Amino acid sequence: MIPRAAAATLRRLAGYYPVVALTGPRQSGKTTLARAVFAHKPYVSLEDPDTRHFAQGDPRRFLAQYPDGAVIDEAQRVPDLFSYLQTRVDAERKLGQFVLTGSQQFGLLSGISQTLAGRVGLVHLLPFCLTELATARKLPDLETMLWRGQYPPVIDRAVPPGDWYADYVATYIERDVRQMVNVRDLGTFRRFVRMCAARTGQTLNLSGLAADCGITHNTAKAWISILEASYVLFLLPPHARNFGKRLVKAPKLYFYDCGLAAWLAGVQSAGEIGLGAMRGPLFETWAVAEFVKFRANRALSPALYFWRNNHGDEIDLLVDRGELLYPVEFKAGQTIAGDWLAPLQKFLRLAAGGEGALLYGGATAQARESVSIHGWKEIESVAGRAFGVAPANGFRSPRAPRPA
Repeated sequence: MIPRAAAATLRRLAGYYPVVALTGPRQSGKTTLARAVFAHKPYVSLEDPDTRHFAQGDPRRFLAQYPDGAVIDEAQRVPDLFSYLQTRVDAERKLGQFVLTGSQQFGLLSGISQTLAGRVGLVHLLPFCLTELATARKLPDLETMLWRGQYPPVIDRAVPPGDWYADYVATYIERDVRQMVNVRDLGTFRRFVRMCAARTGQTLNLSGLAADCGITHNTAKAWISILEASYVLFLLPPHARNFGKRLVKAPKLYFYDCGLAAWLAGVQSAGEIGLGAMRGPLFETWAVAEFVKFRANRALSPALYFWRNNHGDEIDLLVDRGELLYPVEFKAGQTIAGDWLAPLQKFLRLAAGGEGALLYGGATAQARESVSIHGWKEIESVAGRAFGVAPANGFRSPRAPRPA
């Protein structure tokens, strides 16, 4: 097992809350991580029909099997169980009793917010981050990483990306869609997902996307919400600070995994990324997702935005730490160009000071006028500086905490 950065956060939250919830996309390693960190606890999956029927039919007796708690996989499959968990943890007041996992934001998080609010420490587990791959000595060249992506099965089992992503879309994404909404024309939905991938890193134009797919604006909006709930993509909101100019109000669309976006967009090989038009969008998608992973793995609170005004000035990513805004620009090229720094320097002048960073597809680090320049392999150092925390130098193998 490749050690995960989120393991330390899981252990920490288990010391503060009676329930820890681990959510994220399917096949991101949630079950593996939960069972490794909480190896002393029994494991049960509600994907199993017999187990699910038992939990639905007699939830009190089901929970009574686990006097010291348990890891309950795909907990959102039995929504009524959350109320009984609330009664149990409130009565016993033990920390770190139950660990819940789930792959759908709507199901798991709605159950938590309705019945377990204040009792749950929440961790979002996403596909591998760059540092996890580097620590395991599985970091490829940039083009291969952008094409292959960072889902555990593609890394651990070396499944060809084309084969794995085809099965992933058919087996998991489309199944989640059918569970959450009645999609009458699955072919149209597949085309919609592919068009989203072709627009990764761009400002979301729902009306244009709907027209290209032959669906209504409301249907496109609903399908975007479904893909968000299934951890396929996320929307990066624009920052509200205008410096006296009007701002773009629409969010930008990104995929959580650059490899999935590349496959959906029709990229057939790593060589195509080196020469094709998708290199820039996929690099930006990967980089923004790495910041999302950095925040999720450590359960940090600073919000992430992009910034663009009506004059065309834009910053790819803003880390908002309250009184401090940290701007970051991403460039896929391997040679530093002088005009790359202009957006950052202009933003810092408008913000009356501060510092920012440029991350690019090369390797040489430089420092210029309050802007530090870093190669793509240094992204965790850039994220640590942006979030105001020291990045980890490595990860220990997950180890179970003492039973509560």
